[in-house]
Amino acid sequence: MDLDTLAKLGEFIGGIFVVVSLAYVAYQVRQNTESLRTENYGRVLERMSTLQSRLSCDQELNRVVVRGSQHPGRLTAVERIRFSWAMYELFGAAEFMYHQAQRKALPDAVWNRWQASLVWWLSNPGVRSWWVAKPAPLSVDFEAFTEKLVRDRPADAEAARRWEAFVAGAPLGLEVSGEATATDPVASPGLPGR
Repeated sequence: MDLDTLAKLGEFIGGIFVVVSLAYVAYQVRQNTESLRTENYGRVLERMSTLQSRLSCDQELNRVVVRGSQHPGRLTAVERIRFSWAMYELFGAAEFMYHQAQRKALPDAVWNRWQASLVWWLSNPGVRSWWVAKPAPLSVDFEAFTEKLVRDRPADAEAARRWEAFVAGAPLGLEVSGEATATDPVASPGLPGR
């Protein structure tokens, strides 16, 4: 073998190593992206779980959020401020999810689920009132996204009727009449309904 052939063979082998190295780097980037998505999903679940836990364990906060979601005028000024902090916590978590979804760092199915929950929360008159009156804005793009939800995604009346029937104590899985409504949403131990 002459020197020219050895040089070409070395260049060929070097090219193979470059291709293998690039494939390995692409694999590592993909693994890192999946790891980031999993981590972000865990952070989202932790934030929402913390809020849901507080709502289920703190009877007073539950009462404030349930009543404020439906009838903010029935809250004292101090309770409305507490309701506002709870809404900032909820919408702050939604804002985080929105930005993660925009960066593709959150699985679409997870974002779609929480987007539907956001629509549900916004279907409550007290939450919509809070959204209009909130003293500090959220990020501009999330505000625009949420305004579009308010404008373009009307509340699901059938889902609201089912929720009200559940809160009123109607048996699950059975047909309920449109008459079943909760007489006092504060009596609900769960999240606010319509």
